[in-house]
Amino acid sequence: MPSRKTYTSYSIACALVWAVILALVAVWSPDRLHTFLLVGAGWLIGWISATIARSVYPPPRRNY
Repeated sequence: MPSRKTYTSYSIACALVWAVILALVAVWSPDRLHTFLLVGAGWLIGWISATIARSVYPPPRRNY
């Protein structure tokens, strides 16, 4: 079985976790949903920044 440790699988898993968190907060504590949306937006900004950095900068060279 191929390894699933990729940035794409990480991104999909994070999106699913955030969807579950926001759904639970919306059901159990709707008055705090705005706060969680702001935290999620902050995480999204960081994820976008990391994605841009991964596409612009090459990976480090291996020193054998």
